[in-house]
Amino acid sequence: MPVGTKNQAIPGCGTHHVAIQSRDWDASLQLYRDVLGMKFVAEFGPEERRIMLLDAGDGSHIELFQPTGETPSPGGEAPNDPVTHVALATTDTRAAIEHVRAHGYEVTVEPKDLNLGGLDVTIAFFKGPSGEVIEFFQVH
Repeated sequence: MPVGTKNQAIPGCGTHHVAIQSRDWDASLQLYRDVLGMKFVAEFGPEERRIMLLDAGDGSHIELFQPTGETPSPGGEAPNDPVTHVALATTDTRAAIEHVRAHGYEVTVEPKDLNLGGLDVTIAFFKGPSGEVIEFFQVH
């Protein structure tokens, strides 16, 4: 597929962010923010589980989730993958989720409008064929 070809099924489609369940919050911030140079965009979530969105430099993002008491420690046996979901950018979350619903995919979170630390978005989630979680993410 040539670079710059527009997606005809999902308007404005592209990778918005990959969400990572950090095992060590400070070490994750050091890597993504300090070493890799990703810029702070927004922080949200409850005080006991901060979530930070960092811009990779090309408009795609890494979303870091602060560890909880149930989060495996670094190097320990991890019951699940640290990648929690993949978010696809779109210019119309509601149309995008209806498109995948019409093709038989399970919608796990209906579209909702949120303010994430000053970032106004519309999000929705569905389950892929291998059980992967995919989010549609529209910035207003």
